[in-house]
Amino acid sequence: MPSARPGGEEAHGPFWSEPGTLLEHVRVAVFGIDDRGLVCYWGPGAGELFGYESAAILSKPAALLFADEAGGESASGAGLAEKGRTLGYWRGQLAARHRDGTAFDCGFRVFPVTGAGSRPVVMGLASRSDELDRVKTNLAFLDALFETCPIGLVMLDPDLRYIHLNQVLADMDGLPIEAHLGRRMDEIMIMSDGGEYESMLRAVAQGGEPVVGALVGMRPQGHPDRDQVRSVSFFPLSEAVGSRPGVGGLMVDVTDREQAILEATASRRRLALLDGASTRIGTTLDVNVTAQELVDASMPDFCDGAVVEVVEWMDESEDFDPERPLFTRRIASGTILPGPAIELVSGVDKVRYPPGSVMHDMLRTGHAVSAVVNEEFLARTVTIESRARLFAESGVAGVLVAPLIARGTVQGIAMFGRSASRPPFTQDDVNLAGELASRAAICLDNARLYSRVQDIALTLQRALLPTALASSPYVDVAHRYVPGSRITEVGGDWYDVINLPDGRIALVVGDVMGHGVSAAAAMGRLRITAQALSRHDSEPDDLLTELDECAQETGIELATCLYIVYDPQSGRARIASAGHPPPVVLHPDGTVETVDEVLGVPLGVGGCPFRATEVELPENATLVLYTDGLIEARGRDIETGLDALRAELGRGQGTLEELADHILARLLSAPPTDDTVLVLARVHRTP
Repeated sequence: MPSARPGGEEAHGPFWSEPGTLLEHVRVAVFGIDDRGLVCYWGPGAGELFGYESAAILSKPAALLFADEAGGESASGAGLAEKGRTLGYWRGQLAARHRDGTAFDCGFRVFPVTGAGSRPVVMGLASRSDELDRVKTNLAFLDALFETCPIGLVMLDPDLRYIHLNQVLADMDGLPIEAHLGRRMDEIMIMSDGGEYESMLRAVAQGGEPVVGALVGMRPQGHPDRDQVRSVSFFPLSEAVGSRPGVGGLMVDVTDREQAILEATASRRRLALLDGASTRIGTTLDVNVTAQELVDASMPDFCDGAVVEVVEWMDESEDFDPERPLFTRRIASGTILPGPAIELVSGVDKVRYPPGSVMHDMLRTGHAVSAVVNEEFLARTVTIESRARLFAESGVAGVLVAPLIARGTVQGIAMFGRSASRPPFTQDDVNLAGELASRAAICLDNARLYSRVQDIALTLQRALLPTALASSPYVDVAHRYVPGSRITEVGGDWYDVINLPDGRIALVVGDVMGHGVSAAAAMGRLRITAQALSRHDSEPDDLLTELDECAQETGIELATCLYIVYDPQSGRARIASAGHPPPVVLHPDGTVETVDEVLGVPLGVGGCPFRATEVELPENATLVLYTDGLIEARGRDIETGLDALRAELGRGQGTLEELADHILARLLSAPPTDDTVLVLARVHRTP
């Protein structure tokens, strides 16, 4: 029975070709001859070749298909069937006759099969000799063209994937033919034209006008260190007889002839590298992160490995002495090279460069310098024998060293390395490294200054916060101070516990708005002033009035404060607030109460009197004082945070210390976005 093609079409027999190939244009007839010499199978291709419908030829003598009956038994249908039965397979040419009487040369192939009822059948395949000759000629021409043509040839499918190319183009790309097939063009080529080349190819693939002799700058993946200029011509294959749809192309390497285009391509690549580095370097104010961003931005387009080191001057004002060793600390590194190179860039922290090293040459001139890695370089620059051996085995053939200079001071050095598979550093590369280092140095200096200010503010804040709180038999206290992440500067949160006459205890929590050294200093002023005023046994509202005047006199624009005085004899607490989040009371039975009757205005505003309120606290009640960092965070407002605090207090168990840890663990993000103070005070009455 007739076989079927995928998709439901009947085949022209057991051999068929994909649509769009040369064989599609050759009519192949499939027919069967039984043991009586009659036609017993007639395929659609046979009807096209001989002109008979199946009803007009089935069960008719096969001799009707042959032009010269007088040519003997071998030229008849019976003779053809006999060849198939006796020889098993026969191929040859015979004169055939169309139904309209015209004769033509025809190629036949016959072979035996078993038909219905186990009767022997000889199957025949036939096609016009002139059509086969044309296909053979075309195929031979294409094979010869792809084998011997001295220019690059390529066929791409509509998605711009490689389906055929010659060895000349594979050599241009630096990759074997097999590494191309099935991959997209942009996986083989590194372009710097913003997608213009790919857009041109897609326009051609969609049936656009052919492109002839266009000059294109590119860098093949197989030669990542070599810019090329190619003269390219492309034409659509969708209308070409014997071809798949897609793009056909010819390429000629004209790099030497078009040096100007090559230089323009290199310039665009350098600009693209600088532009990318500008967006990638300096995204944070962390020195180590900024240094690593410089390393990552330079690879692999500019180098195979890089390190950044900071110079450890005794004094920033110290003049460079070329007769003294140079000490540095490596803070960032990376490489795309294997094995020893990884250990070379990452296996050291402190580095010593002897006088006369390449680093000294760089510092003497103040400009980037390049050097070849050879015995002379290693002897001058690397003092440790094992490191010198590792350097020699790393595959790094050349280095380029650039100073990181900001505010007239060398902050550090950036060293870039290339393997022998890439071209040595050129003067253009030296200039580019200097520009990269200059931009990175500013970012590094900003990060370094920020870190220094942060350290000063943190040191000041720690010095001003209490190292030990006052103790009392009537109040058990657990306290926590959690600084914000280094992304946010040191804040002005503070707290204190102060013993007063008659066994009373003052609890204070405050928060100066802002961050940095100024906030820490303002916090210190307010804490010391509050301590001094409390010694005068002031009422809470009077003390806040005095603090408000102090804030206005010292230029503190905005600060909050909560002041509570607990009297163990009466079991009562007097509370005044200057715009601070309200205290919370955890009762012994687990109920939670918020004291928010006297919120007041922040310190530094002035013009508004403060009020005090009084609450009675049962034995073992717990006062909870805190700053806004505990209840306010990105995506969570204060009321939501306060509800969460009350809920955790109601669920909390154990000691005060355990309760404090539980609350921080449940309410603070990691890392916290703001400084946080938490004070838990469990009160007792006098006997």
